[in-house]
Amino acid sequence: MQTVIIGSGNVAYHLAKAFVQNGISLAQIFGRNEKELDKISEELNIPKSTTNLVEADLYIICVSDGSIGAVSKLITKRDSLVAHTSGSLPKEILVGEYRKSSFYPLQTFSKTKNLDYKKIPFFIETENEEDQKILTDLASKISDNVMKSTHEKRKYIHLTAVFACNFVNHLFARAKEISDAQEIPFDYFLPLINETVQKINEIDPKSAQTGPAVRNDQRVLELHEQLLKDESLEIYKTMNHSIKKMYQLL
Repeated sequence: MQTVIIGSGNVAYHLAKAFVQNGISLAQIFGRNEKELDKISEELNIPKSTTNLVEADLYIICVSDGSIGAVSKLITKRDSLVAHTSGSLPKEILVGEYRKSSFYPLQTFSKTKNLDYKKIPFFIETENEEDQKILTDLASKISDNVMKSTHEKRKYIHLTAVFACNFVNHLFARAKEISDAQEIPFDYFLPLINETVQKINEIDPKSAQTGPAVRNDQRVLELHEQLLKDESLEIYKTMNHSIKKMYQLL
């Protein structure tokens, strides 16, 4: 099966790398950022182009959500299968007379971070069972966790991921601002962060909750609020209110 990956960002890079590592041939990686394409092409030995999109059986579009519709118009082969990798958009965002699908990897991607692709869940949505099998078989060569999905379910998968990943990382960034301001090495907090993440592999997150809010320790909460201001104070109050509400302490 002739396969082309469209894009040159983090998702495109890691998906191409996962394919190559698992013996899946790529006919081309196509995109507009020639510098990034050159890096991917050289590292993974994949043909690349910024101008000529080759004919293929499968095109996987790995670009920003706002660009998927426009990029999908570049594909003119009517009997091809086209998939996007967005967590939030329907397959119908693809514009063209071809078979439409979604090939969503649930992970946060950075080019400088190595990943164990076998552990990354893939969620597949297609227009028919034949294409479902094609993409499921493809994903199964990369990952041990492949699941059929719908756009409705995928929206909630992506929403959950924002809470579990993006919001948590933002709190890490806010925490580092506080430690940096007090000249406390943020590395000292990494064992705590790692244990917090590791713990939810064994314990339900709700059962694992600790801290002054779940203890309803008003003295500590008020002390912390005196140390904060502006957005950090608002985040602190909002998070503690949410914790108290979950544990029926309000």
